Amino acid sequence: MARSKFYEDKTTEFLTPIVDRLGFKLVDVEFVKEGSTWYLRAYIDKEGGISVNDCEAVAREMNEILDREDYVEESYVFEVSSPGLGRPLKKEKDYVRNLNKEVEIRTYRSIERRKEFAGTLKAYDKDTVTIEEDGNEIVFKKSEIALIREKIDF
Repeated sequence: MARSKFYEDKTTEFLTPIVDRLGFKLVDVEFVKEGSTWYLRAYIDKEGGISVNDCEAVAREMNEILDREDYVEESYVFEVSSPGLGRPLKKEKDYVRNLNKEVEIRTYRSIERRKEFAGTLKAYDKDTVTIEEDGNEIVFKKSEIALIREKIDF
């Protein structure tokens, strides 16, 4: 949907200087419909994690801009959140941030009798993702991947 992309891009443009000044990192912006409600969400992060007060500081400044600029036609709820553990890699900046880090991949169909893989993210492009698992490189078509996210060890 082109309108969603416009809202996300415009919001990113306004949010970037705010989060940079506060020492945070803008992880993602999304405009999505859940049930009958539209949500404009910004995900922020920093070393050591994001607090509720951090989210509130960003939301307070951004709400003023949203009221002033009024570029979202639909009725919506604006939220600022931490990306959370287990957030899927969706955009190029997610892949960049996770290069040479451990990721886990779940595929739609079995590949050599497996649907779950874990390894170091070595490369990606618009069509493929390459990980190194136990010394072997495995290349996946993005269309085969149901989920890819940073691996979480507890």
